[in-house]
This record gives sequence, C-alpha cells and structure tokens, in this order.
Amino acid sequence: MRAVAHACLLTLVIVGAGTGNSSASSPPISSTQIESQHPRVVVTFANEPRQSPGPAGTTGRRYAGEGYLLAQSAHRQAKRVAARYSLREVASWPIKMLAVHCVVYEILDDRPVAIVLAALSKDSSVALAEPLTEFHTLSDAKQPSAAYNDPLYDLQTNLTALDIANAHARSQGAGVRIGLIDTGVDTQHADLHGRIVRTQSSLDSHPTSAGAYRHGTAMAGLIVAVANNHVGIVGIAPLAQLEVYEACWQLQPDSDAAVCNTFTLAKALAAALDSGVQLVNMSIAGPADPLLAALVEAAVKRGVTFVGAAADPADGFPTSIPGVIAVQGLDHVFNADALSVPATHILTLRPDNQYDFESGTSVAAAEMTGVIALLISSAASRPTTRALVSLLKETSGAAASATTPSSINLNAALAKLDAEQHRGRMAARESH
Repeated sequence: MRAVAHACLLTLVIVGAGTGNSSASSPPISSTQIESQHPRVVVTFANEPRQSPGPAGTTGRRYAGEGYLLAQSAHRQAKRVAARYSLREVASWPIKMLAVHCVVYEILDDRPVAIVLAALSKDSSVALAEPLTEFHTLSDAKQPSAAYNDPLYDLQTNLTALDIANAHARSQGAGVRIGLIDTGVDTQHADLHGRIVRTQSSLDSHPTSAGAYRHGTAMAGLIVAVANNHVGIVGIAPLAQLEVYEACWQLQPDSDAAVCNTFTLAKALAAALDSGVQLVNMSIAGPADPLLAALVEAAVKRGVTFVGAAADPADGFPTSIPGVIAVQGLDHVFNADALSVPATHILTLRPDNQYDFESGTSVAAAEMTGVIALLISSAASRPTTRALVSLLKETSGAAASATTPSSINLNAALAKLDAEQHRGRMAARESH
C-alpha cells in the first residue's frame, strides 16, 4: 500500500515534467496550489473507469488524452468523503497503473492530521489515506547562501548565533513600528531603502554630512537592514518600519561617541510616543532622570515596549525604570537579570553606504529590539512587555549567573508563542 501512496505523491511532483502527451496524468500542480496554512492529505479510491464515452446523462470526467478516465463511482466517493470529513479537494487525477483515483484534500479546521487519517482509514470507500509528505533534494549547499543573497551575510556571525535564517521563516517584523532614539541616521544608505518611514530631530542645529550619523546608522542597520536586496547585510527585523528621532549628537568625526540631554531626549520621547510606535530602542545610558522616567513610565502603561542598553549601576536610565527591557552582550555582564545576545565584532552599517564592525551594549540593545519586533509580528495580539520577557527567559539556555549570562533562544521562543496561540484558538473553538 505504501507503494501506491508513493506513486501518487511522485505523480504530484513530476507531472508535466516531460513534453510528450500522457493519458495517465493531470495538468501540472503549481507550487501555489500545494502551499497552504492548512495540512493536506492524500487519499486514493478504487477506479474502474469506462473506456468509452458513457450514455447521455452520465457525469464521468475525462482527464487527459483519450485513454484513462475517471469512473462515476470514484468521483461520487471523492465528493462524499470531502463533505463527510470537512475536507476541500485541492487536486485530483487517476493513475492508470494502479487503477486508483488520487485526491489531495485540505483539512479545513484545526483537527490534527492523525485524527483525520484515522477516520478516513475506517471508510470502506477509501483505498489509502496518508499525509501529503514533503521530500527534499540533497545538494550540499551552505545555508547562508541559500537563505540570503546579501553579500556580507556570511560575516554576520551574530545572525548565525541567533539562528535568524530559521526565525525569518516565521517572522520578519512586518507590521511593527519601531522608534529609534539616537543620533540621526543616513537615510540614503542603500541597505535602508524603504525601511525609514519617518525622521524627526530634537536638535537646534543639524550635521552637514551623513558621516555625523555613525551611531544611529549602525543601530538602524542592525534592526532593519533590507534582506535579499543583493546589497550588504541582513537586519534582524528587515520588514519592520523604523522611525528615527534624533536626540543625540556626535562628539568627534569618525567616532561613535555621542551625547544627548534631558531636553533633547524628552522631546524625542514625546514625539515617538505621540506617533504611536509600539517599540522603542534606546541604545544609550545615563543617570536616573525624573522627567525622562515619567515619560517612559507613562508610555509603558500604554503598552509601549522599551529596550535599553544595560550599563553600570550608576547609569540608571533607561534600564532601571520598571518595564524597560535591559540587554547586555554575552561577554559584557552588567546584570544577571538582563537578557543577553552576541555583541562583539558585529557587522553593521556606516554612513555613505559603508559597513564596519561594532561592539558593545548599544549593539546588544539594537539586536534585541529586532528580536522583540519578530515576536510582536508573530503574535496574534500585541503581547505585553512582561509576556515578552517571560517568553525569552523561559526558552533561554542555561540559567544566568553573576558572571555568565544566559543566551536567548529566538526560535524556541517563536515556537512556544505559536503553541500558546494554537492552544488559545482551540480553547476558543471548544467554548463555542
């Protein structure tokens, strides 16, 4: 019986590959027909078709050529099975060699495939029922080359450590608006094309060259650099939208060192919150500030998620504010409770279409902002900051200590989020 199923599946894959006429195959099934959010099963029925046109009034169908036809009985059974088991016929064709009619059905609800197959196997009209199985080639190709065409991706060791290629199969941050409070950003950088949707400055004067935007451009690249554009690198959340709120200014040419003050940060924070961003990146640190703390606390109550760079305990802003996610590098331990990501020698953007390596907790905060964007984008409803932190900590590696931070496991967090949402849908269905 497995031979029957495999022949059915192989017909699905190779039909139409040749140029000659075939009387035993249906038109090719496109990849868009096969892909679906719902699982699919393959079912066969005994098929003894008529070899010549039937009498007037019959409903038998002819598939291809002038030979093997679909019998009325097999056609009726296929329709009956679809109605009885809540299935939708996606594709079908008769296989002359096996004398069967082969049908691909889509399961229209959340029933597990095993339950549906168990029911089908008890139906006397069904010859065989099994999952629509996927097969793969065995080419020895490197995953990074297959995942992205960005030429510098192989140098992004942080993305490999975070397993971003697999995470992007689930989420790329679409629909998430991120506020970046930093220096300005070189919005003309080719790897940021289409990702910066708004810029606003809190400064009285502005730099005359993009080179004065080193830090902000580097953070923007880590979060939203465009993927698969044949240019440069890949951002952690390449489909998220970034809004830039310029509050800091660079101290020296060709240096990332920049400063902000209470006034410029307060203006930037107020503007970001008025715009309705869901997520705010603050790759900065400084002493506790009552005005800034009040702004952040008000936004946290409204559901805005803040990500800040963990630093020396003397620097209480922003990570000492309740509700702000504190992030550190795996080899820069400031706080055993902070979340940790790779933050040493990380490739990112420089102004004027350049690239360079960056290290530090600023980098860690930007990376975590991208990670949070992926989780928010995957969630059916907007998760709270507390839920996001709990999810990342529950799925992280070994427990953190005062000297050894735990690393996050992004794909485990995404999988857990998917499972929780599935249970929620099932519970809601049962309650009705």
